[in-house]
Amino acid sequence: MQMCRAIWAIFRLLSRLLLPCLLLAGGAAVAQGLNPTNHIRAELLAENAIAPRQSGSIAILMTPDAGWHGYWVNGGDAGFGMQLTWDNPAGVAITPLEYPVPSTLVISGLMNHVYERPYALLARITLPPDAVPGSTIALRARAQWLACTDKVCVPESAELSLDLPVAAGQGGGDPRFAAWRAALPQALGAPGSYQTVGDNIRFALPLPRTLVLRAPRLFVESPNIVAAGAAQSFWRDGDRLIVEMGRATGRQAAAGTIRGLLRIADGRALQFDAQAGNVAAGGTLLARIPSAREGGDGGAADGADSNGNGNGNANGNGGAFGWALFLSALGGAILGGLILNIMPCVFPILSLKALALARAGGEQVQVQREGLAYAAGTVITAMLLGAILMLLRAGGEALGWAFQLQRPESVILLIVLMGVVAANLAGLFEFTGLSFSMRPKTAVAGGGDDGARGAFLTGALAAFVATPCTGPFMGAALGATLTLPVWAALPIFGGLGLGLALPFLAIAFIPPLRARLPRPGAWMVTLRRWLALPMALTALALVWLLSRQVGMTGWWLGGGLLVAVAAIAYMGGRAQRDGGAISPYIFVIAALIVPASLLLPAATTATHWAISTRGAAPWSAAARDAALADGHAVFVDFTADWCLTCKVNEAAAIDRAETRAAFARHGVVVLIGDWTNGDPAITAELARHGRNSLPLYLWYPAGAHEPEILPQILTPAMLMARAERSPAR
Repeated sequence: MQMCRAIWAIFRLLSRLLLPCLLLAGGAAVAQGLNPTNHIRAELLAENAIAPRQSGSIAILMTPDAGWHGYWVNGGDAGFGMQLTWDNPAGVAITPLEYPVPSTLVISGLMNHVYERPYALLARITLPPDAVPGSTIALRARAQWLACTDKVCVPESAELSLDLPVAAGQGGGDPRFAAWRAALPQALGAPGSYQTVGDNIRFALPLPRTLVLRAPRLFVESPNIVAAGAAQSFWRDGDRLIVEMGRATGRQAAAGTIRGLLRIADGRALQFDAQAGNVAAGGTLLARIPSAREGGDGGAADGADSNGNGNGNANGNGGAFGWALFLSALGGAILGGLILNIMPCVFPILSLKALALARAGGEQVQVQREGLAYAAGTVITAMLLGAILMLLRAGGEALGWAFQLQRPESVILLIVLMGVVAANLAGLFEFTGLSFSMRPKTAVAGGGDDGARGAFLTGALAAFVATPCTGPFMGAALGATLTLPVWAALPIFGGLGLGLALPFLAIAFIPPLRARLPRPGAWMVTLRRWLALPMALTALALVWLLSRQVGMTGWWLGGGLLVAVAAIAYMGGRAQRDGGAISPYIFVIAALIVPASLLLPAATTATHWAISTRGAAPWSAAARDAALADGHAVFVDFTADWCLTCKVNEAAAIDRAETRAAFARHGVVVLIGDWTNGDPAITAELARHGRNSLPLYLWYPAGAHEPEILPQILTPAMLMARAERSPAR
């Protein structure tokens, strides 16, 4: 009876903390989706036919949709330029791409070097001597770039191709190339120099005193040399122009050649190379461009940008909107982390830590120390996972939140970890690394609660196992990390960890809350044994997930691991009770991970069972477009076998008989995107809609080209109402 009262007391405390948040989450906003096609179209063109041994011009024409922009070779504080991989016949030589003069755009206090109108990237191509006149040369390239608005960024790509004619002589060419060449910067006749001065870099460029600067701005091609959004000051010293601006944060003094552009007028710039040297200050101040954070537009000193459209005020507003976006995303992350505490794999951990605090009695300092350590574990782990995600994405990996569960090796690790935790809770052994023990510190040799360190590791465990459950409450918040720089995105992930730790911090720092917990007693040991059950079920669910990823091998490999963990934990517990240490047994358990991972076959996700049970089809852009072209409404369900919220929605709303009947009656086509093992196409589609986590549900009304993004908690009525509004087929 005492154990039941304890569980009810903990649940009641959590309910008081979480109920307002649940009510807010239930009213999740519905966002409007983006056009599923590329928002910047790329086309490979040649100026004219080219003779053998001769050179000619080719271009990649980039055409942004209204409100979208692409990036210069150095995108500034955020963004990146074209990433191009050629696949051409032997003997064909192509020079690096040449970029036109960029414009500047400040969003959320960040400086961006962009193109908001159609622009062309030019290169020179030379044909081999054995090229045959009258034939064609097949040019092929894989292009990747970033397309952005002031609210969202989408990585895009295209396979570019061009059959270039080989001719004995060159005739009239594409007249657009002349205008595109005119948009390129001109070469500065002599080299410049630069010198690192404290936190700044000072450039000296040879520039005739008769040349008038109308829209001065200095761009540096290499990233991480200068701070793109820093203030810039321009001095005239005879035939020298002195430019000073801030260095990139944390960078050492620059070395080697620095290449950049000096914008001298609207759409006109000089390209320069600068060598390290002594640059003396002096001259007459011509202009000072404020920093992006000061509200500077990054363009002319008079407040007009390089396009002459006076975007300074707009950019200031954009900065305010950017901070509002950041703060709302941070709030959503904290809210999502708070609600995670009621998830089945997290609630036992929080309950045990809460009861451990009750056991601490009046030791207020120790209680608060453990509370802070637990919070540090959740925050640091969440930020670490976020940093790894951003690092892998920057390296070209198409990944989203909970990416670790898309790898069977990570599932192996979690199976072992959950098995160890379940064995510890069941009392098979005591482990000082996790503060789950309900016994006094001297009860077990080598075991017990080790205070702050154990609380930190417990918080880290809670954050790590909670990641698959973040979707329903913070999809928009995590999606915001796609558009924010690292310094702004990491706090969003940290907010998730902070929200996860808030109930524990409240219990630790508010004595009246802790006083409402039951008195310590022998019943706590019994409760601990019962709480081993959800952790054991979590471990079994991970074995099922492994089988979904690698087939039947996952069943015997994952099941065998759990049996081995239980057996070794049991032997370790007997050794502990005889006065021995548990550490060697923990090392043996950890050693099982490597051979088990080596035994994994190639990941081949099983066909999602709902594809057959509810007459659905696998998602693809082509399948969606074909269904819409036939006049059907389309419901797209992006899901994964490790996504707990996805499974709840399937059972409670999507796979209900009344929902299936409504869909069938009105000809609704259901498409399922299975992200269990990861899929670059699905990752890109999530990013198009400002998301990098699951679940994501899209509803395309018949004849529509843009979807409605549905809330992440579904009801049958919600889906049936939309089906009823669709024409029957």
